[in-house]
Amino acid sequence: MKKTIIVMPIANEEATIGKVLDEILSLGYDNLYIYPVMDNYSKDKTQKIVEEFEQKTDKVKLIFYKESYGVISCYLEGFRHALKDGAERIIEMDGGGSHLPAELPQFIEKLEEGYDCVWGSRFVTGGGVSNHPLYRRILSSGGTVLANAVLGTRLKDMTSGFEGFQRRILENMDLDKFLSKGHMYQTEMRYYCRNYHTIEVPIHYVGSESSFRMKSVTEALRILFELKRNEKSVMKK
Repeated sequence: MKKTIIVMPIANEEATIGKVLDEILSLGYDNLYIYPVMDNYSKDKTQKIVEEFEQKTDKVKLIFYKESYGVISCYLEGFRHALKDGAERIIEMDGGGSHLPAELPQFIEKLEEGYDCVWGSRFVTGGGVSNHPLYRRILSSGGTVLANAVLGTRLKDMTSGFEGFQRRILENMDLDKFLSKGHMYQTEMRYYCRNYHTIEVPIHYVGSESSFRMKSVTEALRILFELKRNEKSVMKK
């Protein structure tokens, strides 16, 4: 297997991060590495737990990103480190248990088959959502319908954050030119990658109760209608 690095933003994950790392490491891939990315927002023992893993294995490398402005900036910073460290494939996933490590092999398998991008999908056959408020499910499914209508894409899930890339895909992007600072990032990424060889694989998303901010929705709508214009800034060729 080619060198594959998992990028996962983490913050206040002391209750889950140890289990997540253990489960990924237990998959037994020789060339699979994990880059948790954290910033000053995390105030619990998350950093200490990850550092203990670092001492035990070279498969885990903590990236501390103090200039972070949120989870999306941590994703992008993780991509930069992964590219610099020679990753041939990069997978992004949540570090808080929402994405299941047991589902990683299908991402690795499809990347090895030659797909450029592999999208985790809650809405294809075999996928699903648990422990997630109804309104959040409606926002996710409704957001996908709207994004496909506006952008001309045809994916079943335009808002999932579990995804994998071949190295050249991210190398061909100016990561500093992404518009979204929040959840709209997932849709933005899928739009820019729409002409690559991609596939959706089923995932089971484990949700949680979270606060709803109308500002997030209005910001997402604004960005949605700017993506076509911004594409030339992001894609290098």
